[in-house]
Amino acid sequence: MGCFFSRRRKPAQGGQQQQQQQQAAAGGAGQDAAAGEEKAPQYSWDQRAKIDPKDYTFSGLKDETVGRLPGKVAGQQFVIQDCENCSIYIFDHSATITIDDCVNCQIFLGPIKGSVFFRDCKDCKCVVACQQFRTRDCRKLEVFLCCATQPIIESSTGMKFGCFQYYYPELALQFKDAGLSIFNNTWSNIHDFTPVSGENNWGLLPENAVVQDYVPLPSSEELKAVRISTDATRSIIPITRGRRQKSSDESCLAVFFAGDYTTANARKLIDEMTGKGFQLVQTKEVLMKAEDAHRVFQQCASEFIPQLDKGPVVALEFNGDGAVEGCRSIINAVFSGTKVFVSESKASAAQDVDNFYNFADMQMGM
Repeated sequence: MGCFFSRRRKPAQGGQQQQQQQQAAAGGAGQDAAAGEEKAPQYSWDQRAKIDPKDYTFSGLKDETVGRLPGKVAGQQFVIQDCENCSIYIFDHSATITIDDCVNCQIFLGPIKGSVFFRDCKDCKCVVACQQFRTRDCRKLEVFLCCATQPIIESSTGMKFGCFQYYYPELALQFKDAGLSIFNNTWSNIHDFTPVSGENNWGLLPENAVVQDYVPLPSSEELKAVRISTDATRSIIPITRGRRQKSSDESCLAVFFAGDYTTANARKLIDEMTGKGFQLVQTKEVLMKAEDAHRVFQQCASEFIPQLDKGPVVALEFNGDGAVEGCRSIINAVFSGTKVFVSESKASAAQDVDNFYNFADMQMGM
């Protein structure tokens, strides 16, 4: 039997007509097959650019500065593993990130839609924004954290946490692309899955800790193009005290309702209050229903229920002597045309704070 490119044998006399008929039939079948191929449906997933996992992995690096610029990860998963004495920067949003077996690294991770999982890492300093944060078998991690849910550590020791503080121009949009609210940050509400009696596996970083002292700005020319600020006053995430001891027994709750300027109004109030020496304890963005409003706002509920259909509310807790009077004064002067709930007195403020944050924690499954 000849191969495809072998020379055709001369047909036997009398069989030439039969061969021509067979060739014609084969040609027609070939045309039908070609036509069938041309008509094959094209699907959107057939046209997608193929993902090369190497573009979303840092592995086996030592003494290097590496990273990804805004727009280069674009919501994909990322893997960091077996790196030593490296500076690693992911200036984009991602789906999930795993960090395995890294030692003495400085790591910045932009907003992560899902989880970030550190395993078998030690002596690392990090800045992280995520939906879920978890460590296992880690030692001496220092993390400036924004986490929408309760952070979890497991079989980990020497862990230190501070509030996320970072800025570059693309970061706000990356938080939105990752589905994260800048007001939902439980950075200090750590759950130790494997506590040891008489020991504490985690603590808080000093209040005056400076991000840049832990995770320096990138030194490579490519990454220097990102316009970074670690100034706490410019941070995308409001700097909160979290679970640090309050300086006063007086707190105040302020709640903004959904609208075109909700975020801007909340940030303006934060600037005004902290500028007068009051401390921002915690923030929350959450959807409310009418029954929730009755439980939280009590006698004032009917005034605010019509606002709830517009979207989630943003709540701020401030602390300091005179916080209620100071907050009400600023609201009247700066936000006179805006619907805002503000605690009426020092006596009622503590209950306002408890009512709202107990509801919010239940709503978010905390």
